Amino acid sequence: MKLFRWPAIPETVLGPHTGRFSGESALGLLRISTNEGIDGHAFLGSAYNPATNDGPSLISFLKPILLGKNPLDREWLHHALWAKARVTTTRAIGAIDVALWDIAGKAAGQPIHRLLGSYRDRIAAYATSPVYTEPALYVEEACRLKEEGWTAYKIHPPCKPDKDLAVARRVREAVGADYPLMFDALWHHQYAEALRIGMGLQDLDFLWYEDPLSDQDIGNYVELRRKLHIPIVATEQPFAGLDSYPIWLTSRATDALRGDVANKGGITTCIKTAHLAEAFRMNYEIHHGNNSLNNVANLHLAVAIRNTTRFEVLLPHRSQKYGLVQDIEVGPDGHVEAPSQPGLGYEIDFGLIEKEKISTLA
Repeated sequence: MKLFRWPAIPETVLGPHTGRFSGESALGLLRISTNEGIDGHAFLGSAYNPATNDGPSLISFLKPILLGKNPLDREWLHHALWAKARVTTTRAIGAIDVALWDIAGKAAGQPIHRLLGSYRDRIAAYATSPVYTEPALYVEEACRLKEEGWTAYKIHPPCKPDKDLAVARRVREAVGADYPLMFDALWHHQYAEALRIGMGLQDLDFLWYEDPLSDQDIGNYVELRRKLHIPIVATEQPFAGLDSYPIWLTSRATDALRGDVANKGGITTCIKTAHLAEAFRMNYEIHHGNNSLNNVANLHLAVAIRNTTRFEVLLPHRSQKYGLVQDIEVGPDGHVEAPSQPGLGYEIDFGLIEKEKISTLA
């Protein structure tokens, strides 16, 4: 794994869990090589969580599992990697799983979504705001994105009960009654606050209400869902695998499941969860991936499953996109096209990575 610099990250807040970050981070380029000359790749890390945090445990505890194994035995490898979950992270497991799917696609000469079973060839995209200090900044951004053709806008609010609803009202007034809006409360509120905000959001005809309570507060999610008619979307946290979802389904604590290849440990977990949700007549709304190749992997998932509605793009772009020759682009009609090249199908900027190389973890 090569560690490389991600410089010039703009000052950004994505919620209380990230705080305010800016400046520089470190990404990891994971390469898994095969004896047939096919390499699989993935990125590890984000603008606020450098790969130096997760990379060492990947090398120490997960790399030995892979040596000498058939990279196409993904199901066996999936279970072997998860057996080490207590000494590593879901992000590290996810990076290996993404790289193994990249190998499989290249070996088959097909994009990953073809191996998963493609459902569509393009998907609508929505933009998610960072956290701003003033309602006017949300209004300005939402209006600009609507004008640019984005299909929907999601608010990461200030996480202050007296301000959150005010932001939602201002944005709704600015974009009009018919433009799709979502609201992500970032697990920040207690039940009474969450109920009050949820009642306001449903009156404003928001599309969904995301993560209003702590991801551990399943009992109050059940009560909240009983009181509200706006759909609740939860489960992007905790950082966990497939077995973290059943309690949400059996308790009927959410209207849709959620996850991504980093938080849930790879494409394998996510595709299983999407099919599990489908059995319950529920959607699986895919969370952003926090780095460029994770988002490419998420895009393959999004076009391969029936029960998701839109592809998430987190703003600002310069704190989410880095390391590819050409990143995912949203077209003027607000849609993203399915990748067409084998494997992940996006070209890594190896020249940039070599130029910004910090060290090699081996």
